[in-house]
Amino acid sequence: MAILGTSAADGSPRTAPVWYHWEDGALCMLGSTDNASTKRVSADPRVSVEITDFDAASGRLLHLGLRGHATVAAMDQALFERLLARYLGPKDDWNPWFIANVARIDDPKGRLILLRPDSIFTNNVSFFRTGPDILPAG
Repeated sequence: MAILGTSAADGSPRTAPVWYHWEDGALCMLGSTDNASTKRVSADPRVSVEITDFDAASGRLLHLGLRGHATVAAMDQALFERLLARYLGPKDDWNPWFIANVARIDDPKGRLILLRPDSIFTNNVSFFRTGPDILPAG
């Protein structure tokens, strides 16, 4: 999952975990017209996103940060389904109850938050457990 950082109306920071999918140079995140993150992005499009890949057993700790101005777009059902497949696997395996009651693919309130980042940075501190020798070759 990713952590989306936005600003509230009073300027205070807010964060929210989001499902995401990278496509065509944009990080696509789920939202809706009632969603607080979507409303904050509409009011102030400056956002940050943090994604980490952490596995204590192997000593892996990778970090990706993105910064920029996001937009709120109408739902694209095909894109939404590609995003869902990232988390739920093949469409034939999707839980019908979850799709009907939570994901609601065809809900007219559905929106996508799109970030085409102005800056991207990475950090690999996977050597925290044993030093740089833990990193695999290549």
